Amino acid sequence: MKRKIEVWDEAGHILAHVGKGVLITVAAEGQVNPMTIGWGTLGIQWGKPIFIAFVRESRYTKELLDKNPEFTVNVPYGEYDKSILSICGTRSGRDIDKVKELGLTLEEPETISVPGIRQLPLTLECKVIYRQDQDPNAINEENTRRYYPIPEGWDHGDYHTAYYGQIMAAYVIE
Repeated sequence: MKRKIEVWDEAGHILAHVGKGVLITVAAEGQVNPMTIGWGTLGIQWGKPIFIAFVRESRYTKELLDKNPEFTVNVPYGEYDKSILSICGTRSGRDIDKVKELGLTLEEPETISVPGIRQLPLTLECKVIYRQDQDPNAINEENTRRYYPIPEGWDHGDYHTAYYGQIMAAYVIE
């Protein structure tokens, strides 16, 4: 069962958890891939409620999200297994099936094609309405040094793309 929620009533809870880690789940080509993110925000753009997720260009999640521009944000609500966020933040969906490996339960979505995750039950269903690649020249020197060192074999840092997802549905899986 899903209990509908008002996003703004839960905004403090959602944003508090973003800093600790939440899942963004994507799906394309028969693959469902949850990934831990620690950068994101809620807001209003073009009069619509949105969640902005930041995904590095090297991530498998970005590859799938570019093929299917929909995602769910899966937020802890009550007790949860912290290893979910740990494994989803350190292992790539290119190498393992995180859903199978962790025994995650997929919840049928209401409005998009990407499922929620029962174990992290506060769910935002999002449809990408805008995306923006970071401009490396617009990032100050301190943040470039700290967050974007050049990976071996690359000629630039591993920058993020901001995905503006219109929140199409919001609920807690019960």
